[in-house]
Amino acid sequence: MSAERDVDVLVVGAGPAGLAAAARLAVGGAGRVEVLDRERQAGGVPRHCAHGGYGTLLHPLTGPAYARLLVTAAEQAGAVVRTGVTALDWAGPLALRTVGPQGPEILRARAVVLATGARERPRAARLVPGTRPAGVYTTGELQQAVHLYGQHIGTRAVVVGAEDVSYAAADTVRSAGARVVAMVTDLPRPQTAPVRALDCRLRQGIPLLADTTVTELLGHGRLSGVRVRHRDGRTAVLPCDTVVFTGDFVPDHELARRGGLTLDPGTKGPVVDGTLHTSRPGVFAVGSVLHAVENAATATREGVHAAGAVLRTLAGADRPDGVPLLVDPPLRWIAPNRVAPGDRLPYVLRTTVPLTRRLLRVTQDGRLLHRARLGTAVPNRTVTLTARWTGRVDPRGGPVRITV
Repeated sequence: MSAERDVDVLVVGAGPAGLAAAARLAVGGAGRVEVLDRERQAGGVPRHCAHGGYGTLLHPLTGPAYARLLVTAAEQAGAVVRTGVTALDWAGPLALRTVGPQGPEILRARAVVLATGARERPRAARLVPGTRPAGVYTTGELQQAVHLYGQHIGTRAVVVGAEDVSYAAADTVRSAGARVVAMVTDLPRPQTAPVRALDCRLRQGIPLLADTTVTELLGHGRLSGVRVRHRDGRTAVLPCDTVVFTGDFVPDHELARRGGLTLDPGTKGPVVDGTLHTSRPGVFAVGSVLHAVENAATATREGVHAAGAVLRTLAGADRPDGVPLLVDPPLRWIAPNRVAPGDRLPYVLRTTVPLTRRLLRVTQDGRLLHRARLGTAVPNRTVTLTARWTGRVDPRGGPVRITV
C-alpha cells in the first residue's frame, strides 16, 4: 500500500527552473511547496559543470556554486527539497505516484510544476554503428565522471558537435588531462560565438571538421578510433580512446506524455501558454522540458515566471485560453507555443539553417503584429523574440504565425 499525502504545490525536478519556482512559491505564500528529484543531490546540471558562466556579470559563479545558491534559496524560503525520489506516474489530475527511500507514496497537490529537464541522445539513439567499447560518453556523463567522481577518461578524445555544450565538453576533456584531437559537426559552421570557436581553433589548437559525420566506432574493449565521412564522400579514421557525443537534446517528457499532456511537435515538450500553463488545468511546465536546451538563466527566469501564474491560479484567477503560436520553415520551433493578449514572457526559437539579417514577421489572419530584423541565427543557438506585440493578438482569431 502507498502512503498518501497532500501538499499545496508539487515541483518535479530540482534543477534551476524547479528550484527558482519553489523559492518564489514559498515566499509568495503558496503553502507547503515540495520539490522532488530522482538524483541524490539537488541542483540539476550546474552541479557538475565546474566552469564559470553562471550568476551575473557582477557576481559570476561556477555551476556548482550556482546550484548551491538555488538550493539554499529554495530551502530558506520554506520549500521542502527531497532527493532520491522518483515520480513514476499520475494518480489523478493533480496527484503523482512516487517512490523514494521511505517507499511508495501518492502525493496530491493543488498545482503541479514539471521541471524534469532534458537529456542528450546517447550513441545508440544517434544510430552510430560499430562495436561497444569503453570510452563513449555524452556531455553529462563526461562532466559527472570528471567533476563529481574524478575518473580518468583517456588521453585522446573526439568531440562530436560544435555548439556551446560541445565547447564546454572540450574544456572538460582538457581539464581531465586529455587532448581533444578534433571536433566534428555535420553542419557547415560551428554553432557558438565566433570568438569562442576562434579561440578553440587557434589558441587551443583543436581542429574543427565541418560537414563531417561520425559513421562508425572502432575498437574492442576500449575505443581505438572513429570513422568519419566528409560531405564530398571522403572517409578517414581519427585515432582516439574517448569520444563525447554532445548536444542533440530531447526533453525528458515521459511524465508529461504519461499524463496525456499535449506535446508540441517541434520542441517535443509540453505545449504551454504565456503563463507556462500546460493543456491540463493546474499543471505547469518550466525549463528544458519545454525546449531542450536553454541556459540556466533562462530556466531560472521561467521558474519565477511560472510561480507567479501558479499563485494566481491558487487564488482562483481565470486561465486565458490563447491561440496557437506556429513557426514556418526554416524556423524549427518556438516556446511558449500559445499566446494570449498581454503575455510578457520573451519567446525562444530555433532555426534549422543559418540565417543572416532576415526579416522576422509575426502575423495573425494576415494582419501584421510585429516585425524585427534578425542578426545571425544558427542551428542549436537560441533566438529571442520580445513579447511586446502580444497585446495586439485577437484571442478569438486564428493561429499566430512566425515567418522569416
